Amino acid sequence: MKKPYLIAEFGVNFYDTARVENISPIKAAYKYIDAAKDAGVDAVKFQSYKADTLVSKNSPAYWDTAKEPTKTQYALFTRHDSFNKAEYGLLSKYCREVNIDFISTPFDYASADFLDNMMKAYKISSSDLTNLPFIRHIAKKGKPVFLSVGASYVSEIEEAVRVLNEERCPDICLMHCVLSYPTKYEDANLNIIRTLKRIFPDLRIGYSDHTIPDSDMTILTTAYLLGAEVIEKHFTIDKTLPGNDHYHSGSPDDFRKAVNNFDFVTKICGSDKKTVLPCEIIPRREARRSLVLTRDIKAGEILKKQDLMAKRPGTGISPKFEDIIVGRNVKEDLREDTILSWDML
Repeated sequence: MKKPYLIAEFGVNFYDTARVENISPIKAAYKYIDAAKDAGVDAVKFQSYKADTLVSKNSPAYWDTAKEPTKTQYALFTRHDSFNKAEYGLLSKYCREVNIDFISTPFDYASADFLDNMMKAYKISSSDLTNLPFIRHIAKKGKPVFLSVGASYVSEIEEAVRVLNEERCPDICLMHCVLSYPTKYEDANLNIIRTLKRIFPDLRIGYSDHTIPDSDMTILTTAYLLGAEVIEKHFTIDKTLPGNDHYHSGSPDDFRKAVNNFDFVTKICGSDKKTVLPCEIIPRREARRSLVLTRDIKAGEILKKQDLMAKRPGTGISPKFEDIIVGRNVKEDLREDTILSWDML
Protein backbone atom coordinates (compact mmCIF):
# COMPACT_ATOMS: atom_id res chain seq x y z
CA MET A 1 0.00 0.00 0.00
CA LYS A 2 1.53 3.27 -1.14
CA LYS A 3 1.19 6.46 0.89
CA PRO A 4 -1.06 9.12 -0.62
CA TYR A 5 0.33 12.19 -2.31
CA LEU A 6 -0.52 14.94 0.19
CA ILE A 7 -1.33 18.46 -1.01
CA ALA A 8 -1.55 21.44 1.34
CA GLU A 9 -4.08 23.83 -0.20
CA PHE A 10 -3.02 27.34 0.82
CA GLY A 11 -5.71 29.02 -1.24
CA VAL A 12 -5.42 32.61 -0.17
CA ASN A 13 -4.95 32.05 3.59
CA PHE A 14 -1.47 33.56 3.51
CA TYR A 15 -2.97 36.98 2.66
CA ASP A 16 -4.60 37.07 6.11
CA THR A 17 -1.34 36.04 7.77
CA ALA A 18 0.46 38.83 5.89
CA ARG A 19 -2.08 41.35 7.17
CA VAL A 20 -1.96 40.38 10.86
CA GLU A 21 1.83 39.96 10.89
CA ASN A 22 2.39 43.12 8.84
CA ILE A 23 4.53 41.38 6.24
CA SER A 24 4.21 41.17 2.48
CA PRO A 25 1.96 38.46 1.00
CA ILE A 26 4.95 36.88 -0.75
CA LYS A 27 6.83 36.57 2.56
CA ALA A 28 3.73 35.07 4.13
CA ALA A 29 3.49 32.60 1.25
CA TYR A 30 7.13 31.58 1.81
CA LYS A 31 6.31 31.10 5.48
CA TYR A 32 3.44 28.78 4.54
CA ILE A 33 5.67 26.78 2.21
CA ASP A 34 8.25 26.31 4.97
CA ALA A 35 5.58 25.20 7.45
CA ALA A 36 4.08 22.71 4.99
CA LYS A 37 7.49 21.30 4.11
CA ASP A 38 8.27 20.85 7.80
CA ALA A 39 4.95 19.04 8.29
CA GLY A 40 5.86 16.42 5.66
CA VAL A 41 3.60 17.56 2.83
CA ASP A 42 4.35 16.52 -0.77
CA ALA A 43 2.95 19.59 -2.57
CA VAL A 44 1.63 23.06 -1.84
CA LYS A 45 -1.18 24.60 -3.83
CA PHE A 46 -2.22 28.17 -4.50
CA GLN A 47 -5.10 29.62 -6.52
CA SER A 48 -4.46 31.86 -9.51
CA TYR A 49 -7.31 34.18 -10.47
CA LYS A 50 -8.49 37.72 -10.98
CA ALA A 51 -11.81 38.67 -9.47
CA ASP A 52 -12.87 40.46 -12.66
CA THR A 53 -12.56 37.27 -14.74
CA LEU A 54 -13.85 34.91 -12.07
CA VAL A 55 -17.15 36.27 -10.80
CA SER A 56 -19.77 38.84 -11.60
CA LYS A 57 -19.93 41.73 -9.15
CA ASN A 58 -23.15 40.52 -7.52
CA SER A 59 -22.23 36.84 -7.07
CA PRO A 60 -23.60 35.84 -3.64
CA ALA A 61 -21.52 34.13 -0.97
CA TYR A 62 -21.74 30.33 -0.73
CA TRP A 63 -19.66 29.91 2.44
CA ASP A 64 -20.50 30.13 6.14
CA THR A 65 -21.04 33.88 6.54
CA ALA A 66 -20.88 33.49 10.31
CA LYS A 67 -17.18 32.70 9.81
CA GLU A 68 -16.57 34.90 6.75
CA PRO A 69 -19.08 37.79 6.66
CA THR A 70 -18.24 39.04 3.16
CA LYS A 71 -21.53 39.01 1.25
CA THR A 72 -20.36 38.66 -2.35
CA GLN A 73 -17.75 36.50 -4.02
CA TYR A 74 -16.46 39.51 -5.92
CA ALA A 75 -15.77 41.48 -2.75
CA LEU A 76 -13.93 38.54 -1.20
CA PHE A 77 -11.85 37.58 -4.23
CA THR A 78 -10.87 41.18 -4.94
CA ARG A 79 -9.01 41.21 -1.61
CA HIS A 80 -6.92 38.19 -2.62
CA ASP A 81 -5.99 38.52 -6.29
CA SER A 82 -2.88 40.68 -6.28
CA PHE A 83 -0.43 37.95 -7.40
CA ASN A 84 0.54 37.76 -11.05
CA LYS A 85 2.91 35.69 -13.15
CA ALA A 86 5.97 37.17 -11.43
CA GLU A 87 4.83 36.27 -7.92
CA TYR A 88 3.86 32.72 -8.88
CA GLY A 89 7.22 32.37 -10.60
CA LEU A 90 8.96 33.28 -7.33
CA LEU A 91 6.82 30.79 -5.41
CA SER A 92 7.53 28.03 -7.90
CA LYS A 93 11.26 28.76 -7.70
CA TYR A 94 11.19 28.74 -3.90
CA CYS A 95 9.37 25.39 -3.87
CA ARG A 96 12.10 23.90 -6.08
CA GLU A 97 14.72 25.22 -3.69
CA VAL A 98 13.12 23.56 -0.65
CA ASN A 99 12.17 20.42 -2.61
CA ILE A 100 8.40 20.50 -2.48
CA ASP A 101 6.04 20.42 -5.44
CA PHE A 102 4.33 23.65 -6.51
CA ILE A 103 0.77 23.71 -7.85
CA SER A 104 -1.68 26.53 -8.42
CA THR A 105 -5.23 26.09 -9.61
CA PRO A 106 -5.84 28.37 -12.60
CA PHE A 107 -9.26 29.98 -12.89
CA ASP A 108 -8.73 31.63 -16.26
CA TYR A 109 -6.91 31.01 -19.53
CA ALA A 110 -4.15 33.51 -18.85
CA SER A 111 -3.30 31.83 -15.54
CA ALA A 112 -3.39 28.38 -17.12
CA ASP A 113 -0.89 29.56 -19.71
CA PHE A 114 1.64 31.30 -17.50
CA LEU A 115 1.58 28.47 -14.91
CA ASP A 116 2.51 25.89 -17.54
CA ASN A 117 6.26 26.24 -17.08
CA MET A 118 5.99 26.42 -13.30
CA MET A 119 4.42 23.11 -12.32
CA LYS A 120 4.29 19.41 -13.16
CA ALA A 121 0.51 19.00 -12.95
CA TYR A 122 -2.69 21.03 -13.12
CA LYS A 123 -5.48 21.16 -10.58
CA ILE A 124 -8.98 21.95 -11.88
CA SER A 125 -11.56 23.15 -9.40
CA SER A 126 -14.98 21.55 -8.95
CA SER A 127 -16.40 24.87 -10.03
CA ASP A 128 -14.92 24.34 -13.50
CA LEU A 129 -16.02 20.73 -13.93
CA THR A 130 -18.56 21.69 -16.61
CA ASN A 131 -16.33 24.38 -18.14
CA LEU A 132 -15.36 21.97 -20.89
CA PRO A 133 -13.59 24.47 -23.18
CA PHE A 134 -11.34 25.43 -20.26
CA ILE A 135 -10.69 21.78 -19.38
CA ARG A 136 -9.77 21.10 -23.01
CA HIS A 137 -7.38 24.07 -23.00
CA ILE A 138 -5.60 22.67 -19.92
CA ALA A 139 -5.60 19.11 -21.26
CA LYS A 140 -3.74 20.27 -24.36
CA LYS A 141 -0.81 21.21 -22.11
CA GLY A 142 -0.04 17.48 -21.90
CA LYS A 143 0.36 17.35 -18.13
CA PRO A 144 -1.34 15.28 -15.41
CA VAL A 145 -4.61 16.73 -14.12
CA PHE A 146 -6.19 16.58 -10.68
CA LEU A 147 -9.90 17.15 -11.28
CA SER A 148 -12.18 17.87 -8.31
CA VAL A 149 -15.71 16.55 -8.78
CA GLY A 150 -17.67 18.22 -5.99
CA ALA A 151 -21.36 19.03 -6.45
CA SER A 152 -21.58 16.95 -9.60
CA TYR A 153 -23.45 14.11 -11.25
CA VAL A 154 -21.60 11.13 -12.73
CA SER A 155 -22.66 12.22 -16.21
CA GLU A 156 -20.84 15.54 -15.74
CA ILE A 157 -17.69 13.76 -14.57
CA GLU A 158 -17.87 11.47 -17.58
CA GLU A 159 -18.09 14.47 -19.93
CA ALA A 160 -15.04 16.10 -18.38
CA VAL A 161 -13.06 12.86 -18.45
CA ARG A 162 -14.00 12.37 -22.10
CA VAL A 163 -12.55 15.79 -22.95
CA LEU A 164 -9.34 15.02 -21.07
CA ASN A 165 -9.02 11.68 -22.84
CA GLU A 166 -9.71 13.23 -26.25
CA GLU A 167 -6.71 15.49 -25.70
CA ARG A 168 -4.65 12.52 -24.47
CA CYS A 169 -4.15 13.78 -20.95
CA PRO A 170 -1.36 11.52 -19.64
CA ASP A 171 -2.71 11.06 -16.11
CA ILE A 172 -6.11 11.86 -14.61
CA CYS A 173 -6.90 11.84 -10.91
CA LEU A 174 -10.52 12.43 -9.93
CA MET A 175 -10.77 14.11 -6.53
CA HIS A 176 -13.88 13.31 -4.50
CA CYS A 177 -14.96 16.59 -2.97
CA VAL A 178 -17.99 18.04 -1.21
CA LEU A 179 -18.51 21.64 -2.27
CA SER A 180 -19.59 22.94 1.13
CA TYR A 181 -17.53 25.12 3.47
CA PRO A 182 -17.12 23.65 5.98
CA THR A 183 -18.35 20.16 5.09
CA LYS A 184 -20.22 18.56 7.97
CA TYR A 185 -18.77 15.22 9.01
CA GLU A 186 -21.97 13.44 8.07
CA ASP A 187 -21.72 14.97 4.58
CA ALA A 188 -18.12 13.90 3.90
CA ASN A 189 -19.51 10.86 2.04
CA LEU A 190 -16.15 9.14 1.79
CA ASN A 191 -17.67 6.02 0.25
CA ILE A 192 -17.77 7.99 -3.01
CA ILE A 193 -14.05 7.26 -3.25
CA ARG A 194 -14.91 3.59 -3.74
CA THR A 195 -17.75 4.49 -6.08
CA LEU A 196 -15.43 6.51 -8.30
CA LYS A 197 -12.88 3.69 -8.29
CA ARG A 198 -15.59 1.32 -9.48
CA ILE A 199 -16.95 3.64 -12.21
CA PHE A 200 -13.54 4.83 -13.40
CA PRO A 201 -11.25 1.80 -12.83
CA ASP A 202 -8.55 3.15 -15.15
CA LEU A 203 -8.17 6.48 -13.32
CA ARG A 204 -6.54 7.44 -10.08
CA ILE A 205 -8.93 8.60 -7.36
CA GLY A 206 -8.22 11.13 -4.64
CA TYR A 207 -9.97 13.25 -2.04
CA SER A 208 -10.17 17.00 -1.51
CA ASP A 209 -11.32 17.71 2.04
CA HIS A 210 -13.34 20.64 3.39
CA THR A 211 -14.24 19.33 6.85
CA ILE A 212 -13.08 20.95 10.08
CA PRO A 213 -10.03 18.89 11.16
CA ASP A 214 -10.94 16.18 13.65
CA SER A 215 -8.61 15.59 16.58
CA ASP A 216 -6.88 12.53 15.12
CA MET A 217 -7.20 13.36 11.40
CA THR A 218 -9.38 10.28 11.08
CA ILE A 219 -11.19 11.65 8.03
CA LEU A 220 -8.06 11.89 5.90
CA THR A 221 -6.86 8.53 7.19
CA THR A 222 -10.18 6.93 6.29
CA ALA A 223 -10.00 8.44 2.82
CA TYR A 224 -6.61 6.78 2.41
CA LEU A 225 -7.94 3.43 3.63
CA LEU A 226 -10.80 3.69 1.13
CA GLY A 227 -8.31 4.06 -1.70
CA ALA A 228 -7.54 7.77 -2.10
CA GLU A 229 -4.17 8.04 -3.83
CA VAL A 230 -4.04 11.84 -3.60
CA ILE A 231 -5.33 13.83 -0.62
CA GLU A 232 -5.74 17.59 -0.49
CA LYS A 233 -6.72 19.77 2.44
CA HIS A 234 -6.71 23.49 3.15
CA PHE A 235 -3.71 24.61 5.19
CA THR A 236 -3.17 27.48 7.59
CA ILE A 237 -0.55 28.38 10.16
CA ASP A 238 -3.23 29.86 12.43
CA LYS A 239 -6.74 28.40 12.55
CA THR A 240 -7.98 31.31 14.67
CA LEU A 241 -7.50 33.88 11.91
CA PRO A 242 -10.63 35.37 10.38
CA GLY A 243 -11.11 34.60 6.73
CA ASN A 244 -12.77 32.36 4.23
CA ASP A 245 -10.78 29.17 4.76
CA HIS A 246 -8.86 29.26 8.07
CA TYR A 247 -11.68 27.79 10.17
CA HIS A 248 -11.78 24.54 8.21
CA SER A 249 -8.07 24.35 7.38
CA GLY A 250 -5.55 22.03 8.94
CA SER A 251 -2.64 23.39 10.94
CA PRO A 252 0.93 22.12 10.52
CA ASP A 253 0.33 19.84 13.52
CA ASP A 254 -2.85 18.49 11.90
CA PHE A 255 -0.90 17.67 8.76
CA ARG A 256 1.85 16.02 10.81
CA LYS A 257 -0.79 13.80 12.41
CA ALA A 258 -2.11 12.89 8.98
CA VAL A 259 1.38 12.09 7.68
CA ASN A 260 2.09 9.96 10.74
CA ASN A 261 -1.23 8.17 10.25
CA PHE A 262 -0.41 7.49 6.60
CA ASP A 263 3.01 6.14 7.59
CA PHE A 264 1.48 3.91 10.25
CA VAL A 265 -1.30 2.61 7.99
CA THR A 266 1.22 1.94 5.22
CA LYS A 267 3.38 0.02 7.69
CA ILE A 268 0.56 -2.13 9.07
CA CYS A 269 -1.04 -2.81 5.68
CA GLY A 270 2.20 -4.12 4.20
CA SER A 271 2.09 -6.20 1.02
CA ASP A 272 -0.86 -7.81 -0.74
CA LYS A 273 1.26 -10.90 -1.48
CA LYS A 274 0.39 -13.75 0.89
CA THR A 275 3.52 -15.57 1.96
CA VAL A 276 5.39 -16.56 5.11
CA LEU A 277 7.01 -13.50 6.65
CA PRO A 278 10.52 -13.70 8.14
CA CYS A 279 9.05 -13.03 11.58
CA GLU A 280 6.81 -16.11 11.18
CA ILE A 281 9.47 -18.69 10.28
CA ILE A 282 10.28 -19.82 13.84
CA PRO A 283 6.66 -19.61 15.14
CA ARG A 284 5.50 -21.50 12.03
CA ARG A 285 7.92 -24.32 12.84
CA GLU A 286 7.30 -24.42 16.58
CA ALA A 287 3.52 -23.84 16.62
CA ARG A 288 2.52 -26.26 13.88
CA ARG A 289 2.07 -29.96 14.53
CA SER A 290 3.86 -33.18 13.70
CA LEU A 291 2.85 -36.83 14.00
CA VAL A 292 3.96 -38.06 17.44
CA LEU A 293 3.86 -41.63 18.87
CA THR A 294 1.31 -42.36 21.57
CA ARG A 295 3.23 -45.43 22.83
CA ASP A 296 6.57 -47.22 22.68
CA ILE A 297 7.04 -48.93 19.30
CA LYS A 298 9.42 -51.81 18.50
CA ALA A 299 11.43 -52.02 15.28
CA GLY A 300 9.38 -53.67 12.52
CA GLU A 301 5.99 -52.89 14.06
CA ILE A 302 3.26 -51.57 11.76
CA LEU A 303 1.89 -48.18 12.73
CA LYS A 304 -1.82 -47.93 13.43
CA LYS A 305 -3.95 -44.78 13.53
CA GLN A 306 -4.22 -44.98 17.31
CA ASP A 307 -0.42 -44.98 17.57
CA LEU A 308 -0.31 -41.43 16.22
CA MET A 309 -1.27 -38.00 17.57
CA ALA A 310 -0.66 -34.56 16.13
CA LYS A 311 1.39 -32.42 18.53
CA ARG A 312 3.68 -29.43 18.42
CA PRO A 313 6.33 -28.64 17.20
CA GLY A 314 6.07 -28.94 13.45
CA THR A 315 9.58 -30.27 12.94
CA GLY A 316 8.53 -33.79 11.95
CA ILE A 317 6.07 -35.39 9.54
CA SER A 318 3.01 -33.21 8.98
CA PRO A 319 -0.39 -34.59 10.09
CA LYS A 320 -1.59 -34.20 6.50
CA PHE A 321 0.44 -37.33 5.69
CA GLU A 322 -1.25 -39.47 8.35
CA ASP A 323 -2.98 -41.74 5.81
CA ILE A 324 0.40 -42.44 4.19
CA ILE A 325 2.09 -43.21 7.51
CA VAL A 326 -0.55 -45.63 8.84
CA GLY A 327 0.38 -49.17 7.80
CA ARG A 328 4.11 -48.52 7.50
CA ASN A 329 6.84 -50.27 9.50
CA VAL A 330 9.26 -48.47 11.79
CA LYS A 331 13.00 -49.17 11.32
CA GLU A 332 14.01 -48.92 14.97
CA ASP A 333 12.76 -48.99 18.51
CA LEU A 334 11.00 -45.70 19.26
CA ARG A 335 9.82 -44.27 22.55
CA GLU A 336 6.41 -42.77 23.28
CA ASP A 337 6.18 -39.05 22.33
CA THR A 338 8.80 -39.45 19.59
CA ILE A 339 8.30 -36.94 16.77
CA LEU A 340 8.28 -39.02 13.64
CA SER A 341 10.54 -38.27 10.68
CA TRP A 342 10.64 -40.00 7.31
CA ASP A 343 13.97 -41.71 7.99
CA MET A 344 12.41 -43.63 10.89
CA LEU A 345 10.05 -45.47 8.51
